[in-house]
Amino acid sequence: MKQQLFFDLDGTIIDSSEGIYSSIRYALEKLGHEPLSTDGLRAFVGPPLINSFRELGFTEETAQRAVNYYRENYREKGMFQITPYEKIETTLAELSETHDVFIATSKPEIFAKEILSYLDFTDYFKGIYGADLENKRGEKAAVLAYALEKADGNTSALMIGDRSHDILGAKANGLSAIGVLYGFGSEEELLSAGAVALAEKTLDLLELIRMDHAGK
Repeated sequence: MKQQLFFDLDGTIIDSSEGIYSSIRYALEKLGHEPLSTDGLRAFVGPPLINSFRELGFTEETAQRAVNYYRENYREKGMFQITPYEKIETTLAELSETHDVFIATSKPEIFAKEILSYLDFTDYFKGIYGADLENKRGEKAAVLAYALEKADGNTSALMIGDRSHDILGAKANGLSAIGVLYGFGSEEELLSAGAVALAEKTLDLLELIRMDHAGK
């Protein structure tokens, strides 16, 4: 039986910062909110979008309006302002030969599928799972639980992601997680959350995943 691997998308497979940042700026401008610093924008990558807008002090109604404005710009421009990380396609191609590989992202599932189709990456994955548009399944723990159910997963599966939300979501579902340092999270953030290993580069994942599987 092949080991299952659940990959995050933003900050793990693609650098999506350009499209995400431009869509946040658009939403805030529409609401008359002051612009955010680069660090402020960076904090949006990983958590559910509506949570990040709530963190700005928005009411529930305003946060939902912000999400709607964000998606308006994202659908039109931001979705494809992306760059796959160096050698990530090579990594996915190799892993898909020996493992069952899936996506588990807090990005809406419909967007994740469009992005991976645009990149011609779809064939590397047995399934692509993400959040819904109604914010009922936005937290990483909920997305991963949904993905595990759909994929008939078990606790030998492994999560790979770049933020603490990925690591904590894995732990909530009884899984181990590898953190990646080339995305949006720091070494301290990932280790504090409980990552069992860290990958500095995409190709490092090949050896780290092999070692994890050998130890189980």
